[in-house]
Amino acid sequence: MSRPDFTERDLRSLRIFCAVAQANGFAAAEKQLNMSKASISRHIREVEETLGARLCERGPSGFVLTHAGKVALDLARDAIRSLERIQPEIDAVRGVLSGRLSIGMVEHIVSDDGCHLPEVLTALKEQAPDVSVELRVMTFNELDLALRERRVQVAIRGMYRREAGFHYLPLFIERQALYVARRKMRDAPTLPLVYREQPFVHEALNMLGMERGPSASGLEAVAMLVLSGHYVGLLPQFYAASFAKRHALAKVPSGPVYENTISAIIEISRPRTRALDLFLDLLQQRHRIE
Repeated sequence: MSRPDFTERDLRSLRIFCAVAQANGFAAAEKQLNMSKASISRHIREVEETLGARLCERGPSGFVLTHAGKVALDLARDAIRSLERIQPEIDAVRGVLSGRLSIGMVEHIVSDDGCHLPEVLTALKEQAPDVSVELRVMTFNELDLALRERRVQVAIRGMYRREAGFHYLPLFIERQALYVARRKMRDAPTLPLVYREQPFVHEALNMLGMERGPSASGLEAVAMLVLSGHYVGLLPQFYAASFAKRHALAKVPSGPVYENTISAIIEISRPRTRALDLFLDLLQQRHRIE
């Protein structure tokens, strides 16, 4: 039995399927797509009927992609990206830069004196006004996943270690140290370390033999727990300095200082757009590793 060819409606339905998969469920995708759950379900059902395979399981146990759904998601993302590249590539032939530039970055780095991202975005707008910039702030792990899943074109985060398949453009050095509430300076060696999913935290726990404290998501949460006086925490020096006027936060005496190279990271095998090349050139022009 022959199946119908894909239509423009199927292409829209594939976009909706990709959005639902990225949001990890119908409920989370409703606001993003501005569509009802029933409408989203109808679009996905139509794609499943066209492909002749079930793409996801949805019910009380949650949203889960089937094997066919995972294959379809990868192919659909590639197809949609290829379509999105047509206009920017034709514009480039005409000497015009356009399209979307998706940038992911970790929190608070704009406060670091070494970060010149605002100036880079200003220059990008001046040189390529038709490029649409999408900027997302994520945790280290979220950003790493977004880069691997190609939901962002470039990730600006700590390098920590080089991984095969990625190109790293070093931008500036971020220095991190252990901090404690000033009134608890004497107790610092015995206080637990606030836990965060971050390589330097793991190193401090393993190499210094520190006790693991409560988990925190984000620098704000780490600082809050440290200021309570019951824990020490690993914070970037520029970020800790921002608390000096209002809160008594002190660096742990004789504690380690970790250097983290903030880099612009791209996937080597992913085709680069001209807008991305311009952005990387501007980053390199305005940043110098000290």
